[in-house]
Amino acid sequence: MHNTRRLLDIMAQLRHPVTGCPWDLQQDFASLVPYTLEEAYEVAEAAERGDVEDLREELGDLLLQVVFHSRIAEERGLFDFDAVADAIATKLIRRHPHVFADADFASDAERHRFWEDSKQLERQEKGKVDPVASVLGEIPRGLPALMTAQKLQKRAARHGFDWPDIEPVFAKLHEELDELKAACQAGDVPNIREELGDLLFVIANVARHLDVDAEACLRAGNEKFTRRFRHIEQRVAERGSRLTDHTLAELDRYWDEAKRIEKGLAIPAD
Repeated sequence: MHNTRRLLDIMAQLRHPVTGCPWDLQQDFASLVPYTLEEAYEVAEAAERGDVEDLREELGDLLLQVVFHSRIAEERGLFDFDAVADAIATKLIRRHPHVFADADFASDAERHRFWEDSKQLERQEKGKVDPVASVLGEIPRGLPALMTAQKLQKRAARHGFDWPDIEPVFAKLHEELDELKAACQAGDVPNIREELGDLLFVIANVARHLDVDAEACLRAGNEKFTRRFRHIEQRVAERGSRLTDHTLAELDRYWDEAKRIEKGLAIPAD
C-alpha cells in the first residue's frame, strides 16, 4: 500500500494548480483516451511476447492512466482511486459466488451465463438498460473493428443466431470472397467497400468458431510481415542499393530467405 499511496501523492503533486506540471494540468478525461488505449495495447504486446520485465513496466504505465483519470475525477468531486478499487473489488466478489459464496456451477458455460446475467443486472440497477434494447448490448466505440465483430457474433450466438459448426462459416467465407471479386470486376467502388467489410466480418466469425482472438491473430500477422520485410531491407542494404533498384522476384527471394530463417532452414547461396 505504501507504493500505491506514493503514486497517488505524486499524481496529486503533478496536478497541483500552482506547482504542478503544465502538461498534466491541461489533461482531462477525453484528452487522456489516446494514451490510455496506447498503454493497454502495449501491455497486450508485452504479454504476447512473454517479456515479463517489459510487462511489469507497461502495467505500471497503464496503472498511471487509471490514477490520472481518478485524480481528475477526485478534483471534480466525482470519485477517487479508492472508490475505483472498491467498486471493482465488490464487482469481482459479486460475479464469483462459486469462490466467495456457496454457489456451484455445473460447467464453464453455466458460469459464463451467470457472469453475463450479472452484468445485465448491474446495468438494470444503474438504470442503463432500455426495455427494448438489443441483445447485442452496447459495445465501446473505441474497440478495434475485428474485436467488435467477434463481440457482436458472440452475443448473437448466445441467443441462438449461429451456425452449428465451422463448415457453413467456411462456405460463407467463399461466398463473400466471390461477391468481392464480382464487385472488383464491375469496378463498383461502394460495393467493393461493402463486400470487403462482409468478408472481414466472416473472417472474424471463423476466428470465433476456432476459439481464437482475431485481433491477436492480425497483430501477429502484422509483426510477421514487419519482421520479414526488415530482412528484405537488410539484404538490400548489404548490396548498397535501394528497394526500388530490385525486381519483385529479387525481393520475393529475400522474403523466402526470411521464412527459411524463421524455420531454422539453410539459406541457398547467392
